[in-house]
Amino acid sequence: MTERATVDMWFDPLCPWAWMTSRWLLEVEKVRPLDIRFNVMSLSVLNEGRDLPEQYQAMMAKGWGPVRVCIAAAETAGPEVLRDLYTALGTRIHLQKYELDEKLFREALTEVGLDPELSAAAFTDERDEALRASHNAGMKPVGTDVGTPVIHAPGPDPDSTVAFFGPVVTPAPKGEAAGKLWDGVLLVAATPGFYELKRSRELGPIFD
Repeated sequence: MTERATVDMWFDPLCPWAWMTSRWLLEVEKVRPLDIRFNVMSLSVLNEGRDLPEQYQAMMAKGWGPVRVCIAAAETAGPEVLRDLYTALGTRIHLQKYELDEKLFREALTEVGLDPELSAAAFTDERDEALRASHNAGMKPVGTDVGTPVIHAPGPDPDSTVAFFGPVVTPAPKGEAAGKLWDGVLLVAATPGFYELKRSRELGPIFD
């Protein structure tokens, strides 16, 4: 039996492109010998001190809530709870168009069997040190000129790691198509000296 590898993804529940990538990775998990482990990064942390349009600044101010709740949940129930909590949050944020408020947090926490009172973490900075530590662990290998999703995967050599931003894809491939995209992304990302492959986006996120 092929040994399964662990692949880490860093997400911010606010980001629709991270959501698309996460749904793709869960498909890859079905057709390739790997297990996805979810971790928290924060667009609000990433964009601190940057000169941003007013509308984006307002979104970043609201963005602290979901990531703080994720950190509180991971500290309470272990990091493995992030898989289901991210799904519960993302489904409401991206598919059901919830506001980033206490109702969202309480419903998502309840769905995964956690105390809805953990929603209070959204409105305090007491776990921001842990949030920043998680964020920095994800971003350090890829730099700060990218956002989310960030993926860390086992490299071609023993004990090596390949880290990269992306892929940005819509809609999320399913079945063997998801696996083939993974094979290609990993091959490119593991090539020494390779940094960027990009084209203009013509479509927004397709969540179906």
